[in-house]
Parts: sequence; structure tokens; C-alpha cells
Amino acid sequence: MLTIDLSGKRAFVAGVADDAGYGFAIAKALAQAGARVCVGTWPPALGIFQTLLRRGKMDDSLQLGDGGKLEFERILPLDAEYDVLDDAPPDVRDNKRYKDQGDFSIQGCSDRLRADFGESCLDIVVHSLANGAEVNREMLATTRRGYLGAVGVSAYSMVSLVARLGPLMRRGGAFLSLSYLASERVIPGYGGGMSSAKAALESDTRVLAWEAGRKWGHRVNCISAGPLASRAASAIGREGPSEAGEKGKSFIEQMVDYTRDNAPLRESLAAREVGAAGAFLCSPLASGISGCVIHVDKGYHAMGKAVATPVGS
Repeated sequence: MLTIDLSGKRAFVAGVADDAGYGFAIAKALAQAGARVCVGTWPPALGIFQTLLRRGKMDDSLQLGDGGKLEFERILPLDAEYDVLDDAPPDVRDNKRYKDQGDFSIQGCSDRLRADFGESCLDIVVHSLANGAEVNREMLATTRRGYLGAVGVSAYSMVSLVARLGPLMRRGGAFLSLSYLASERVIPGYGGGMSSAKAALESDTRVLAWEAGRKWGHRVNCISAGPLASRAASAIGREGPSEAGEKGKSFIEQMVDYTRDNAPLRESLAAREVGAAGAFLCSPLASGISGCVIHVDKGYHAMGKAVATPVGS
């Protein structure tokens, strides 16, 4: 039987703050395959996340298929806007949600992992990070600061993760990031430079695959996932375009419905499906795959025309 076996491997998943998103789904799938999982969480969300875990509010989501339970080996504070702590301005470092967290930069996470587990302590790194302060603005209304901020947090952070965690990975390690179809198609309402950030992330996937492959023997891949009505996605517009009688629905609800109605496979994408694809790409079964952007979206990316009346409706 061909199975995904990650026994003895350690993963670091950057960008997990609840149990609803793709980052959590990938972390769970990696654990299900036998990996030990550490996560990096945005400091303003860290306290709530730890409280939910401590009080058992996420116990159902943490249950694994074999009867076990997902337990995070480490939960580290991580703000991917900062490569090193000195990059963070004083007002951030002195903020009550940051000041007691220690070094919350990307380098800080690398240093903590090295201190706790030693050199060559990682096998898998997952980048589940994205943020655009002006995501609700059209491109023409996006400021330079908002645009560069979106690219910095959502794309350059992957470069920084590979540069700083690559040396901690055992040879043959796997990096994985998460993208969206807005990188290559126009998605009205997905603004603020986020589409540009996703395009940069996918381009960087190819360059990083070359550089990390030749330097350390690591693989770098990306999943372009379909829309998911996660808590994080709810920040993208309270209400999107309503030409099709969708008034009252949020942007992400409209995109989930539209994708389901027009994709070859007419079911809404589940987070666990992206999780399973992520576990595969990070496993030895995918040892020949690097520099790829894999679409996990029920086939929606293949469509060139909307279906006026969905088949079977």
C-alpha cells in the first residue's frame, strides 16, 4: 500500500491562528501522516488561539483519523512583516500584544527553533501567510505603501522563510506556499496589491526552487487553492459585486458560490482537500516535484467561460 509517511519529520507551518483555514488543514494532514508540527502565529491573535486550545474549544477539529489528537510541538509568535526584530518600529514592539512575546520576527522563529531542537531540525516549512491592508481597494485606488505592504507580507516573507529556515532543514526538505487564481486572472474585489503579491509568490516559487534545490537539495512548491470562507478571508470586502443577484453576500461567499457553479467538479472545496494535497507535496512521494504551482480548486482554473445555467441545476 502506497501511503504518505512523515514519521520522524518535523514541520513548521507559518500562519496558523485558528482551525478554519488552509494552514491548519495542512498542519493537521501533516500530523495525520506522522509529522511533528510547530506553528507560527501572528502575535495579536496568539493569546486567543492559545486560550481556545487550552479550554478545549478546538478539540473536535484537532481529532485525527486514527483516534489521536493534533498537538502542536511549539506555538511561536510570528509577524512576517519583519525579517529581524530591529525592523519592527518601537510602537509595535511596545504594543501590549507584542512586548512580552520575545523575538517575533522571522529570524526570531529561526533562532527559537534552532535553540529548541538544534541544527538540521526541520524537514517541512509551510507558508500560509497573506495580508493586504488595502485589499478592499481597487488597484487604481491602492497606495504605494499598501501595495508594497501586501507584497512584503504575502510574498517576500516566503523568500525570507526559505533564506532563514533553509539552513535548518535536513537535505531533501520541502517548502510549500499558498496562492490564489487572482495571480493569473482578474478577480474584481480582490485588490490592494494582493493579486500582484500572489503573482510574485508564484514567480518566486520557481526561482526559489532553483536556488534552494542547488544549495541545499530542498524542494519548493505552491498550491493555488480555490476560495474558502475562512475567518481570514472574511476581511476581503463585506459585499462584492452583485450583478448576478448576489446582493447581501460577502465577497468570499460570492466567490465560493461562483466557483462551485462553474467548476468541473460541482462541490465546494473543503480545507481538508488542500491539506491532503499539501501533505503529499511535502512527502517523499513528491520527491520529483519542485518549482510547481498546483491548482487545488475542483478544476475551476481550467475554465475559460462562465456557465450561464450550471449543468444539472
